[in-house]
This record gives sequence, C-alpha cells and structure tokens, in this order.
Amino acid sequence: MPAIGFIGLGNMGTPMAANLVKSGEHVLGFDLVPALREASARDGVQIVASARSAVEDADVVITMLPAGEHVLSVWNDIVPRARQGTLFIDCSTIDVASARKAHALAAARGIATLDAPVSGGVGGAKAATLTFMVGGTEHAFARGKPILERMGKRIVHCGEAGNGQVAKICNNMILAASMIAVGEAFVMGEKLGLSHQALFDVASASSGQCWALTSYCPVPGPVPTSPANNDYKPGFAAALMLKDLKLAREAAKSVKVKNAIGAHAAEIYEEFAQAGHSGMDFSGIINFIRAPRE
Repeated sequence: MPAIGFIGLGNMGTPMAANLVKSGEHVLGFDLVPALREASARDGVQIVASARSAVEDADVVITMLPAGEHVLSVWNDIVPRARQGTLFIDCSTIDVASARKAHALAAARGIATLDAPVSGGVGGAKAATLTFMVGGTEHAFARGKPILERMGKRIVHCGEAGNGQVAKICNNMILAASMIAVGEAFVMGEKLGLSHQALFDVASASSGQCWALTSYCPVPGPVPTSPANNDYKPGFAAALMLKDLKLAREAAKSVKVKNAIGAHAAEIYEEFAQAGHSGMDFSGIINFIRAPRE
C-alpha cells in the first residue's frame, strides 16, 4: 500500500497526520519526542524508528518542523534515502532562503518538492480546514494537491519554489498589524465609554472590517468562537506570530522593502512575549495594549 511519511508530530503535525489516517492513508510517522509519537500512534499512525525509516517506503513525505535549519538538516539526511518519484512537501513555516535551498537539494537528486506552509492554527489542523499556501512547479502541485486536501479546505498555488513561504509571511504580517489596530481601537473605545458590542456592530459592517475583527475579535462576546472567550488559549500562540513577523522582517531586508508597520508590529509582539505571554493566543495583545505603562 502506498505510504505517506510524516516527520514532525507536534501541535500541528499530530492532527494533520491523524486526518490523513482518517482519509484512508497509510502514514509512517516520526518525531524525536516520545510523547508525541505515542499520541500519533493512538491516532492510527504507524510510528517508525527514525526519519529515514519514514521515507524509505513512502511515495509522499511531509515535514512539519520548527525552523529552516531543522528542515535543511532533516532533508539533507532523508532526501538521499527517498525513492525516485517521491514527492516531498514541507509544511513548516520557515525563511524563504531556506525553503529555496531545500527545494534545490531535493531537485539535485530528481525529487519533486513543494513548500506548503499553513494558516488556520491548531483548530484548523484538527478540523482539516487549513489553508495551504503552496510553492513549486505546476506538476508537483498537481500531485500534492489531493494529499493537502485531506488536511485542509483551501489549497492555493502561489507560484515558484519558496513562494508558499512568501505568501505566508506576507499574510501574517497583515494579520499581526491588523490585530494590534483592532486591539487599540477597542481599548480606546472602552476608555471613552463605548461598549465592545457597539464598536463591533459598527466596524464589522463598515470600512474598519477585517478578519482580526470579524473572525477573531480580541474581546469576549461579539465572536463566541474567538480565543477571547476562552481566556486567550491558543489558537495561534503569540510566540508563533512573533516568529512569522521576524521572518517577514528578514525577508523585507533581503529585498530592500520598507517595512515600518510590520517591523513595529514585531517589536510590540516581542515586548508581549518577553512579558511572559508567548504561550497566549496572539489576540491577547489587547491586554498588553490595555495595561498601564510607567
């Protein structure tokens, strides 16, 4: 039976691999952390002894790892073990330069590749409603799309190798900046005597409308499914938003693009994380905005 190798069974990788199993795929999984391997085994993933073992009998290999250095290290180890015709898909969010290096090292051995970072957080991973932003050739995308559709509901081909990562960091830079702006507006409104619901009712139907407001409102009440109604449990942790903002800042510098708003958003989230809130949902930035400053 054709198999999918899945390397990196963390908060996102575990439910993504589980959804592949639910769709009828035979998944060979590996992670360095024993507890994560055990959790995926309960989901029906066949746990193997090493990353190499996840690749040797696989037709498709998916990696979900923390940073570019990890992706390059793992791919350098496993690409030589892959069979000709295997498709490699990296779903990690990493820097664009590392993503393109990963594509190149696989291409040198005739391996087809996609970079396919995700949007939708842990909730989207569990519900199989993720958005995948995909970089790679048309042929590789056509092969990978049916696999990605088992884990998500929107699969967007963004162009050449590395462009999935470009789309991801651009999107999250917009999201971070808009969440800060929404938070500032709600704090200003409440201090001037305007109710949260009134502001939401106006802005959500006016020119201030944005996803950070209508889908992820940072105050309890107007959007019952937002983390604000669950003590800001992620969701999408502030530490991950900060990671993406730093990647965006690095990318902007590499192409000499002005990045004033994005860079300032990174500074605000860095202060938020350093104040001990890195594990809180990124929408909790409103509490940091609200807190009195000396």
